[in-house]
Amino acid sequence: MAGRFRTFWQRVTDGVAMQKLWVQFRADARASYELYSKEIDWVAGKGESAVNRSFRVARAMFWAMMMKLSPARRVLFLISLVLLIVPHSEFKFGDSRVQIDGLTFFGGVGLLLLLSLELADRVIMKRDLEIAKEIQSWLMPAEPPKVPGMDIAFMTRAANTVAGDYYDAFFRPSTPDRLMVVVADVAGKSVPAALMMAVLQASLRTLAAGPDSLLEVTGLLNRYLCSQNPEGRRFTTAFLAEIDTPSREFTYINAGHNWPVLRRASGALERFETGGLPLGIRPNAVYECGSGKLAAGDLFVIFTDGLVEAENDRREEYGEERMLRVIAQLGQGSAAESLGKLTASVNTFVGATRQHDDITCLLLKVSAVAASE
Repeated sequence: MAGRFRTFWQRVTDGVAMQKLWVQFRADARASYELYSKEIDWVAGKGESAVNRSFRVARAMFWAMMMKLSPARRVLFLISLVLLIVPHSEFKFGDSRVQIDGLTFFGGVGLLLLLSLELADRVIMKRDLEIAKEIQSWLMPAEPPKVPGMDIAFMTRAANTVAGDYYDAFFRPSTPDRLMVVVADVAGKSVPAALMMAVLQASLRTLAAGPDSLLEVTGLLNRYLCSQNPEGRRFTTAFLAEIDTPSREFTYINAGHNWPVLRRASGALERFETGGLPLGIRPNAVYECGSGKLAAGDLFVIFTDGLVEAENDRREEYGEERMLRVIAQLGQGSAAESLGKLTASVNTFVGATRQHDDITCLLLKVSAVAASE
């Protein structure tokens, strides 16, 4: 009997320890509360008593949950709740009385039916999202390109199944010695951001295949994204750089993105902000190009805001200061090893708290061999 129970419990929990299960449940409960509480007017009712405020908030929370259901399921939910609250009922027909007991059972059956319907929707949606995730993975490189004297590593982690972050590193067909590096972040999350990310990827790859300069490519890309985003709600922050691999000189444009970090071999840190507005806001936006040169031992770190804005269970942000301290210590090792140390630092800080934004990071390390080439 004990063996069967252990097998059953192993199947239910997937072998996760009780403490971790509690942490996951607490994170899920907090995320659900934040979802429903967004629809509550916390400012209204100033000066009301604590009791009245509690009833008002509970009522608003109830309606927030109800309105997430379809009309038919709302009716089923209400009937089930009534049957749970009223365990028996009595009807009078003339001189006869009929009492019905056991209504709680039917209330429980109704809630179980409602749960099964919601789970079916979730499974179907999850399956579709997994297909979308697989398609999205085809749009970004699985392996970094082989660049003489340079080492590249990248990672992305979606807050939901699909993400609005985009990273890429590829040689331009018209100039095979020039490496294009890009990290971008579409405003928002999940499916809408992922669709815009696909538009961005296809557009950039097409434009980069021509002979236009980085500045011209960025201007054309911005105008196209504006045409696909007339109200400007799905703007995109991006950092684009073009590296001449023989000389290691590069030009870049920062379109409203987080400032990347270049850790020099000496330990000095440099940031890159020259550029302009995020893409997709203003068709006639003017962009500026910045420039620089990589040297042996340098480490280039490009990231999205999900990295520095990652929160722990006390709602404290990881922050740029903490990130810069970690980067300052990444003197030795490959790009992949440095990326592993940076992501480990974020994971340790966040713990089991649910991720609220997509996280993407691309590292480019110039090897010491490059100095002699």
